[in-house]
Amino acid sequence: MRVLVVEDHRNTAAFIRKALQAESFAVDVCANGEDALTAALLTPFDAIVLDIMLPGRDGLSVLRQLRARRNTTPVLLLSARGEVNERVEGLDAGADDYLPKPFVMAELTARIRALGRRGNESRTVVLRVADLTLDTVTREARRGAAVIELTAREYRLLEFLMRSTGRICGRMAILEKVWDYDFDPGTNIVDVYIRRLREKLDEGFEPKLLHTARGVGYVLKETA
Repeated sequence: MRVLVVEDHRNTAAFIRKALQAESFAVDVCANGEDALTAALLTPFDAIVLDIMLPGRDGLSVLRQLRARRNTTPVLLLSARGEVNERVEGLDAGADDYLPKPFVMAELTARIRALGRRGNESRTVVLRVADLTLDTVTREARRGAAVIELTAREYRLLEFLMRSTGRICGRMAILEKVWDYDFDPGTNIVDVYIRRLREKLDEGFEPKLLHTARGVGYVLKETA
């Protein structure tokens, strides 16, 4: 699951991020409402953990804007106040769940898993580029009738590329989205995994789908 955490308290955000990554979630963090709204509209998250009290645009405003733009990503609201009227207002604005602070991390992760399952029921679960398909529920990849065996990291890389079909993905963006933390900028780990993935996707198949944009990054598309 890819989760967006919107929390302006740095220690709390770091605590949530570390705990979710320990559960093998991919985690992005925003500290204010404007950045959160932009991220949520540009990236297909499986769930959003959204604090209500944020600098600038507050969490309820972010939530209302998402729903107004027909973004149906499941949202778990967090608040240190927890009054009943605030919960009602959040749920009426389109929240899927509500958790008052302080909370137990095990409960937070359990609720996020539940939201992810709920969101999968309404999301397109099969990604497709030409004759390449990726089932995001079973994690099965196929090129035509041939099943492609993927490691967990190769799966995450392929899913990211397929959700970005036609757009060039830079190496640093791939590191951030697929590995969740920064490597030495000089590392060649992305190139190594791209090479492995290209062998599995394109060797013996036409048309070639995984292309290199020299000096920029990589792009998955039907034509070169």
